[in-house]
Amino acid sequence: MRPTRPLIAPSILAADFARLGDEVRAIAAAGADWVHIDVMDGVFVPTITIGPQVVKALRPHTGIPFDVHLMIAPCDPHLEAFAAAGANYISVHPESGPHLDRSCRRIRELGAKAGVVFNPSTPVETVEWMLDDVDLLLVMSVNPGFGGQSFMVSQLKKVERLRSMIDQRGLDILLEVDGGVTAETARLCLAAGADALVAGTAVFKGGQPAYAGNIAALRGSESLG
Repeated sequence: MRPTRPLIAPSILAADFARLGDEVRAIAAAGADWVHIDVMDGVFVPTITIGPQVVKALRPHTGIPFDVHLMIAPCDPHLEAFAAAGANYISVHPESGPHLDRSCRRIRELGAKAGVVFNPSTPVETVEWMLDDVDLLLVMSVNPGFGGQSFMVSQLKKVERLRSMIDQRGLDILLEVDGGVTAETARLCLAAGADALVAGTAVFKGGQPAYAGNIAALRGSESLG
């Protein structure tokens, strides 16, 4: 069943890394539904961010789900570590391993929910024959690897296509968008069929007193019910 309101997943890539635990508590208190954690290895994408030990250290700071996006290759050797660290959702790229379906099945075996991430050039047909093994589809509306990029309007058609695939088959899969999400582009994503929105700068701008208002602005007046 689709959520009755947009799920907001602030990306801690835009948080104050010197006090991540405090930042995670603050976004949870401000109304965030998930914590989005971007894991980058400097190989699959140019940037290096964090690993499972940081995820483990953050887990006691909030009970809301950890939405972990693995931008690493190969991804399979690290799935167990992130699941053990407390990831609720683990999303992988088709390009980061030889057998996407096997990776998704393994994530589920480890007790987490399995997500598939679409780079701007990744076709929707990548998951056409394995949707029963997926819990989350994440459309990148920027090229992965850096925060603060501009939203790619071209990816809205991909969101629409995936929404249609999910609905036609009656599947319980969440559809998420990440990259350049602001209060303005959020409305476009929701109109195209997104259930969840990842936002970094749009949530963390203005410091902790602004987080609740920033999250509310991303939700706007849209309803998915």
